[in-house]
Amino acid sequence: MQELTPRQVVEALDRYIVGQHEAKRAVAVAIRNRWRRQQLPEALRGEVGPKNIVMVGPTGVGKTEIARRLAGLVNAPFIKVEATKYTEIGYHGRDVESMIRDLLEFAIHMIRGEQTEVVRSEADRRTEESLLDALIPATDFDRSDTDPASETAQRRHRNREKLRAALKAGELEDRHVRIRIEQKAMPAGMFAAVGVDQMDPELQNLFERIMPSQPRDRQLPVGEARKVFFDQHCDALIDRDKMTAMAVQRTENSGIIFLDELDKLGTNGGLHGPDVSRQGVQRDLLPIVEGSTVSTRHGPVRTDHILFIAAGAFHRTSPNDLMPELQGRFPIRVQLEELDKDDFLRILVEPENALTKQQVALMATEGVLIEFTDDAIESMAEFACDMNNKAQNIGARRLHTITEKLMETLSFEAPERHGESITIDRAYVRDRLHDITRNEELARFGFHSLKNEEP
Repeated sequence: MQELTPRQVVEALDRYIVGQHEAKRAVAVAIRNRWRRQQLPEALRGEVGPKNIVMVGPTGVGKTEIARRLAGLVNAPFIKVEATKYTEIGYHGRDVESMIRDLLEFAIHMIRGEQTEVVRSEADRRTEESLLDALIPATDFDRSDTDPASETAQRRHRNREKLRAALKAGELEDRHVRIRIEQKAMPAGMFAAVGVDQMDPELQNLFERIMPSQPRDRQLPVGEARKVFFDQHCDALIDRDKMTAMAVQRTENSGIIFLDELDKLGTNGGLHGPDVSRQGVQRDLLPIVEGSTVSTRHGPVRTDHILFIAAGAFHRTSPNDLMPELQGRFPIRVQLEELDKDDFLRILVEPENALTKQQVALMATEGVLIEFTDDAIESMAEFACDMNNKAQNIGARRLHTITEKLMETLSFEAPERHGESITIDRAYVRDRLHDITRNEELARFGFHSLKNEEP
């Protein structure tokens, strides 16, 4: 994190997201402030809170993508949640504290991946020995013969070394071996009404301790058995307590939660019906964002310095319709711009994961070379802009509809057109897409035309 200045963060986001410079600058500064806090004396460090952000803008303009790419840049635990999936405490459904538990589980997954790389060499060595043991099961006679200089032991060693060479050469990947897998049994139906993640953390740990392991023997190809053995040896080599402590620390200091559809919790005057539940979720969310301790199966987690990035369209409500206390915990508010034709043009060609680049790569796997001309890309942008104006505006997501409709016939016929080179120009685009806006009602819901056209 310390190596990325705000300017570098914005430049990295520009590689995947077009426009929205105000939002990019806001998240870049928020991330840099987290690093700055870590450089402060410990007494002052705890007083500096995160600069939580509310991004306001219509769907499909890049809110989620900004948050997701940002987390990847700084290697931070990240989850995306919808505010509407939570319910007030006392009602059936997930409570807001479960988002912290989900974030911690994601952090544990990240740390385990990093620790796996640390122990990979030893785990690979042990995995190879386990596979050889499975390929040459020891007999009772072999176990009783403990003299390494005996003829039996030497013959077994020679056979083992031959198999080791074949194993390293990949010649035994399809041979089946019998291995034992231990799994924790969980009584079926016990938690049908309430998910395991909704259980009290102490109750979860209790059931994990008292439920017996059930070993099972399975016949697996060597290739699959290698993965099972590798995971087992990694579990044995990785210090779980250390991994959990590292995950808790990273969650508390680097975690990012993207809270989408925050606007659905806002109320514009009504205090009856579903609005009561909305305000209830806001009340439950407030202490999480302000800073509290959440109990998890891995221990308590403080939320004081978790960065919350909230987003919403706010068509019928505004951020001012949220509880004043909740508004105060999101001091940074940025407005994202609607996308126009020029933005669509850039989205189709500039990002490293641009849709046109994806289609070229996909067709190349079939031996079909395609090229998009400039006027074809301009025509695609015009169709997307026109459909967003006539039907519901879904932002850049409309380009997915346009692209899939454009490539529909070619994608179907690609295996039979190996070796061809195809140029997609304006005429090609109009020929394939002219019917997509013919029926406004179909276009409103993003349906394909009911008319089947021949290429």
